[in-house]
Amino acid sequence: MSTTTTFEPEFRPEFRPELSPDPSVTAVPFSRLLRAELRKLVDTRAGFWLLIAIGLITVAVIVVFLFVADPDQLTFINFVGATATPQSILLPVLGILAVTAEWSQRTGLVTFTLEPSRIRIAVAKLVAVVLVGMLAVVAALGAAALSNLAGMAFMDGASSWNFGAANVRDFFAIQLIGILQGFAFGMLLMNTAAAIVLYYVIPIAWSVLFAMVGALENAAPWLDLNTAMAPAFEQQTFASGDWAHIAVAGTIWVLLPLALGTLRLLHREVKSA
Repeated sequence: MSTTTTFEPEFRPEFRPELSPDPSVTAVPFSRLLRAELRKLVDTRAGFWLLIAIGLITVAVIVVFLFVADPDQLTFINFVGATATPQSILLPVLGILAVTAEWSQRTGLVTFTLEPSRIRIAVAKLVAVVLVGMLAVVAALGAAALSNLAGMAFMDGASSWNFGAANVRDFFAIQLIGILQGFAFGMLLMNTAAAIVLYYVIPIAWSVLFAMVGALENAAPWLDLNTAMAPAFEQQTFASGDWAHIAVAGTIWVLLPLALGTLRLLHREVKSA
């Protein structure tokens, strides 16, 4: 009668794999992640040409306004309003591209291999987009100031610089909210075309709905972000009640998509092709 002999693996403590992390390996500094994300915004073809388009369209709008507006309308606040229009349309696309490029260009596998913490990558992208957006807003204010000087010198402009600190605060707030909303839509959809289309279509359709239904007039500032920010577009500064409207509408249209997008980012499978 034969017997079956089993061989138990010999356990040798000296062969035990090292479970503790290598102390010589350190985490990637956040400053390096931020520099990488800033470089992605300007080195990629889409990001580079989008920034060029924002600059050229802003200058074009200012030049057109300089020649078609009446002299009494050539004021600093009106020039700021002229620069705000193209930037409020295009800067959110920069936020969308910052997120969706990883998935549309299939670079996510490299990115999340070099830095496994997806939250750190998302925060670095968000900070990079906000920094570039704020620089664009500062450039817009500078362009508006130069245009106002040109209007005073060559077009007999009104020579008005009536634009206080509250106006500057509101201008930055509006552009920042737009950038964050674009970033949130990019995080949620992770597809460039879908994020851009829905970013523009859904808020417009939502605003049209509130404009057509009179019974929703009182609820519009709380639920519609465009209505909540309307006082600034009418060249007024935000009052305390306006900030409450922006907080509620911003939670619906910015923070909620951003939170859902973050959850999706944490759980989505990363593929190379």
